[in-house]
Order: sequence, then C-alpha cells, then structure tokens
Amino acid sequence: MKSNEELSLHMPTWRFIDESFSARGRSALESFAADDTLCHLVGQQMSSPAVRTWVHDHTVVLGIQDHRLPHIEEAVPLIHEAGYQTIVRNSGGLAVVLDSGVLNISLVLSEQQGSIDIPEGYEMMVAFVKQLFPEAADRIEAYEIVGSYCPGTYDLSMEGRKFAGISQRRLRQGVAVQVYLCVEGSGSERAKLIRTLYEAGLQGEATKFTYPVIQPDVMASLSELLETDLTVSDIIIRTQLLLRELSGDLQMGGFTPEELELYGFYLKRVVERNQKMLKA
Repeated sequence: MKSNEELSLHMPTWRFIDESFSARGRSALESFAADDTLCHLVGQQMSSPAVRTWVHDHTVVLGIQDHRLPHIEEAVPLIHEAGYQTIVRNSGGLAVVLDSGVLNISLVLSEQQGSIDIPEGYEMMVAFVKQLFPEAADRIEAYEIVGSYCPGTYDLSMEGRKFAGISQRRLRQGVAVQVYLCVEGSGSERAKLIRTLYEAGLQGEATKFTYPVIQPDVMASLSELLETDLTVSDIIIRTQLLLRELSGDLQMGGFTPEELELYGFYLKRVVERNQKMLKA
C-alpha cells in the first residue's frame, strides 16, 4: 500500500469534463463509453488525468447478477411502470438508481508511472469525496452498509446511513474510479425501488447468488444527512474549485473531434455488449 503522500490527488494538470446537464436525457450506456474512452486516453497518456461529472434521468442500472434473477422478466416491468428505464452493465456490482438528484463522478488516472492497485483506487476516491465535503469529512466512513443496494466494502456513509458507492473500471492502463453521490431527494425512496426489483425478481426463490435484502432506512441523501438543501449544481462548483486547488492547471471542455472518434468505437462496443446481455 502506498503512503498518503503517494496517494496525493495533486497533479500538474487536471482535466474536467462536466456532463451533469448535457447527459441527463441520454442513455447511461453513453457514460460507460465515455469513461472507457477516458481510460484509454489517460492510460496511454494522450490526456491529462481527468474528472468527469455526469447525471442521467430515471435509470436503474442492473448488474450482471441482477439480470439473472429467476423472475427478472416480471421485475423489470415494475421498474418501467415506476418511470425508470433499465440497462445492464457488463461489469461487477448490483443495481443502482440514477436520477437528477444523483451525481456521478469519475476519477480517471494512468498507471504508466506506476500501478494503482484496487484498494488504492478506492482510497483515492474516499479522499476526494472527503475533500469535497470538508464540513463532514470526519463523519464520512467507508465500510459495507448491510441492507443498502449495491453494497460493498467502500460504501460511504454517515452514522450508518449510506449516501454513496464506489466502483472501478480498468482499461488500457487507465483506471476510472467512479462514485455515485445521492445528493438530493430521499435515499430511502430510491432504496424502495430496488427492493421492489428484488422482491419481484426473487419471489422467495432460493438462488446460488445472495442478493441484498434492502432496508430503505439505511440509505440517505447528502441533503438529508447534512440537513441542508444541497443541489447537484452545488457539488459541480465544489468539484471545480477543488480541482483548481489540486492542480496548477485546470483544463475544461469535452472531447476533441479526434477523441470523439475513439468514443464512437467504445460506444458501439458498450451498446453491442448490452444487447447481448439482454438477449441472454
């Protein structure tokens, strides 16, 4: 494990791509393709280390195991009736809720100058989130919150109530560490939606894979936990200010025309994989 100094988020240059508004009406598959593109670009040192912020409207992202629920064909229509679309990601993790009050942040780094092992990637995101919320840094803990959706060792919580989860994507020597932050609204209401998915998808049937038993009260938004009207826009501003502190140069803007060609390749791959998952 590297020292705290080696895990520093200070970089000569950070690149910031904000898609918290522009991506809302688009499929979350496009964000997975964008992160794959950034992994390639940053990993191959064709781009500076990058942070991308993104939001998608009313989407439940299913994991591979979710799509194997014995009664998934009865569960998914209930999610659609609640006003949410569904997609399946070809990676680890279980179902999560995306909506206008959930901000996703991707931290993309290169392993060209030295490997970043999985715990280090998680710890860097924990440090990043704590720096985003200095008023609550000493309250934020990282451990699995039993009863939450998509539970994991690096669930982020305050007083036992989860507001964020972290995942990783690795490709072409690039590492994308992704966090979803429940900023606005009700964390427990989002959890109830996923509880519906599992109750309808399992119907009490025993399975080899152990699915979480959702307890909505263990999840909350940052607005609820901090007892203030935080918005996604507030966190975008905090992110930009933090990156200015962490770098001598902050590059703003989206993909260049050349980078968009690479993005097109990864988008096609992500869409084709999702279609195969749905057919399976």
